[in-house]
Amino acid sequence: MKNLTRRRFLSTSAFALAATRLHAQGPLATPVTLKLPAEAGGAQMPADFVGLSYEVQQLSDPGFFSASNQGLVEQFRKLSSNGVLRLGGNTSEFAYWKPTPGSPEPEHPKTREVVGEPKPEYYAVTEEAVRNLAGFLKATGWSCLYGIGMGTNTPERAAAEAEFAAKILGVSLKYFQIGNEVDLFGRHLRDPKTWSAKTYLDEWLTLARAITARVPDAQFGLPDVASNVGWLTEIAATWPSIENPPRVTTLTHHHYFGGPATNPEVNIPNLLSPAAMAKVQKTADTATAAAGKMNVRVRMTEGNTCYRGGKPGVSDVFAAALWAADYSLLLASNNYAGINLHGGTGNSVANSVGGFLPGDMMLKEQGATPEQIATHPHPFYTPIATFGNQYALQPVAYGLKFAGSLSGGSFFQADLSAELQAAGIDASAYAAKLPGGHTSVIVLNKDAAKDLELTLDFGAAVGKVEIEALHAPALDSREAYIARLDKTGHLRHGQYRLKVPHASGVRVTVA
Repeated sequence: MKNLTRRRFLSTSAFALAATRLHAQGPLATPVTLKLPAEAGGAQMPADFVGLSYEVQQLSDPGFFSASNQGLVEQFRKLSSNGVLRLGGNTSEFAYWKPTPGSPEPEHPKTREVVGEPKPEYYAVTEEAVRNLAGFLKATGWSCLYGIGMGTNTPERAAAEAEFAAKILGVSLKYFQIGNEVDLFGRHLRDPKTWSAKTYLDEWLTLARAITARVPDAQFGLPDVASNVGWLTEIAATWPSIENPPRVTTLTHHHYFGGPATNPEVNIPNLLSPAAMAKVQKTADTATAAAGKMNVRVRMTEGNTCYRGGKPGVSDVFAAALWAADYSLLLASNNYAGINLHGGTGNSVANSVGGFLPGDMMLKEQGATPEQIATHPHPFYTPIATFGNQYALQPVAYGLKFAGSLSGGSFFQADLSAELQAAGIDASAYAAKLPGGHTSVIVLNKDAAKDLELTLDFGAAVGKVEIEALHAPALDSREAYIARLDKTGHLRHGQYRLKVPHASGVRVTVA
């Protein structure tokens, strides 16, 4: 602990020293002035924007999501005081509802075994698990997106589970999600020759209406696609023709930067590149257009840096923190309702992708010892790692937390990121008017070499300035910190200047 404290002190001190050298002129310093608009007329970032995603299979251990699991409760509260927990994932398609301890296991349909897809191993979700989940949500202050399987479920079992979950979770339940990555069902759960957005929607309506018959005020999200956001467009076009449709509040999709771990294209430079965020913007344009036609919002309900468990040296390092902050704020500025970064225990995620994590194989091929492998979080991308009976926030969680500091705010309608990139620096910036009237600007300098000499022009604004930093010793550091800097000041002629070191982020708030 002493070594960790010393590293934190040295890292924070180094950042503070760099940030105070406002007038240093060096070959790697890029001067940029960002002028904020007079009014914040952009998207409003919900107070509960921050979220995590877990496999439904975690419920097979009723003690995991439980108020008695104090270590996990503490880390959830450390990440956010009012986040959203999403339960879903590939394993949700092999869950079955077991209302009483003596209930027999139902017969299950046959499915195809496909490499990379979960094996057809069934497990029960019990009343005890749901009751404990309710206690966990109350202890953390979080709410829940409750996933109900479609792949091997029946309308009767889905409705019975939903009725009990709605009763026990109460106001902690935001909505039900039926099915996970349904655009990929043709691989192993449905006939690829006939499976489509239309056949999915027909099946979804059968399940949703069975649930609504038992839970009249039930709300839903759909379709939770893996990558084909075109399904959102098709559903939005079809929706007006559906008579008495169930109440849908959110269109949902997933996003992973790339994968699997063995893919050489999954690396830090590509992860942090403007091109990666350009693809995100393209997806957001399609998704929000569809949502607008249905008068709902969009949520990214499962995603992370690298699918199938993440990549060591990319998913579990500080670069992932900068990616998470940038990705989260880009979606928030596009009027998304929230984001759920996927994680959980190593076993649950491994089970969801066929029984093993490609990142583990990668480390073994590199000659890593079992002890060295154990020092990484499993899965590698998880925001909250499990080490025995201990839990710890990982770098990607710090990026999500840093972005969450703008929750509740309204964005200024200005493409500040484009101005930074036009100056030749890989950086992003977002500004919002927070509840209470404060103005806050987050600047993420993702550049591996160039410092940013930044001037923020708040116009006629006056007030005290506070600075918070997201930082680590290097992009590939297995640590991340959020620190309030001692250096504060006041605006001069409506402007504030500071140095944003390479591979770091800052939040400047005018109180």
